[in-house]
Amino acid sequence: MHRRFPLLPALFTLCALLTGCETPPPARAPLPPSESDLDLLRSTKLCDTRTVFLEHHPGVVPRTDAWGSGQELRLSAEQGLSRGEESYFFDEDGTLVGTLFLFPSGLDLGPYRTLRYTLSQLKPSLEFYLTVAQLADRQNMAFSTLYDTGDEKTTTRYLVLGDKPPRLLAASFSIDPYVKLFSPYRKEFLDRLRDTGQQNGGQHLDTQGAEDKEPFDSLQQFARGQTAQLAYCGTKSQTIALDAYQKASASGFTSPVWQAEIHHRLGVSWEAAGDLEKAKRELLASLAQRPNSPEVINNLGYVYSKLGEKQSALASFEKAVLMRPNYAIARFNLAEAIADANPKRAITEYETYLALTEGIPEEADRSALAQSRVKALKHQ
Repeated sequence: MHRRFPLLPALFTLCALLTGCETPPPARAPLPPSESDLDLLRSTKLCDTRTVFLEHHPGVVPRTDAWGSGQELRLSAEQGLSRGEESYFFDEDGTLVGTLFLFPSGLDLGPYRTLRYTLSQLKPSLEFYLTVAQLADRQNMAFSTLYDTGDEKTTTRYLVLGDKPPRLLAASFSIDPYVKLFSPYRKEFLDRLRDTGQQNGGQHLDTQGAEDKEPFDSLQQFARGQTAQLAYCGTKSQTIALDAYQKASASGFTSPVWQAEIHHRLGVSWEAAGDLEKAKRELLASLAQRPNSPEVINNLGYVYSKLGEKQSALASFEKAVLMRPNYAIARFNLAEAIADANPKRAITEYETYLALTEGIPEEADRSALAQSRVKALKHQ
């Protein structure tokens, strides 16, 4: 596909260094086509607050349901502007993190030439048969296709019937950390489209992958932590991130990969909060379960350096670079660690970092620092 990526690897690589967590998530290139003339988010946008959302829907009283630690606000087809059933999902901080539009009778995409062209340019992420009882011309099963698109921070998914012209069954929009919780083919959403009393026919996709085996509360809080830590909604909040990761950890994960990553994220958050001993403990716990992660090793080295444990820091940076030679931030950290003892090698490491990060706007400040370091070392 043009843009799809496994959830965990993508999350792991967004924040490669504790200080690097200060930058927004990097752009993914090339991005897929995403143009649409079907404007489903006319009255609101992702990252709006619940208060703003309600202000944009005067006179409308949505149905309110619990959604983990947050809320789902549901508008009927008569209440919304899309002519479909609309659901808006808010986290416990009152931030809109995802929305879902359902068209049980199928929305004819014939009038939407731009969207039809966009869909024709996307590679399907999933194709399956689905029982949709509300469609008068469908007695048993309909062939449906899921398409993914989006931008640097959000994902859009369309669930489409393969008619001529195609008909839209569902569309979802979500902030990337929440993408797994908003796929239109999750069971809880498919059940709103199909006749749940019908026992036969159709492919019942009860799970979406390994993530569905994890507690919903843990996944939701992990996504909340990612959103806050990496500023998906424009501003970062280490306080919310730490709270979210602690809650995710308390809910528990079953997969060792998830367990290792929640320890990693807690380590990043404790470092940002200034508790270096807790950060060190969490990062060591992460490595106990996933010992060959360059990101965690590098982050541990950064904590060691702040604790004044210079030899441990140096050993960590050396190991991270050995495991991943093009790991730019680890090269920078290694240069910082050896500048006094081995200025000649430090210059080489700084220059390697500069070559690896050339043209990356997020690294502009650190690149300027590296250049000044090189200049100073060459004039010693």
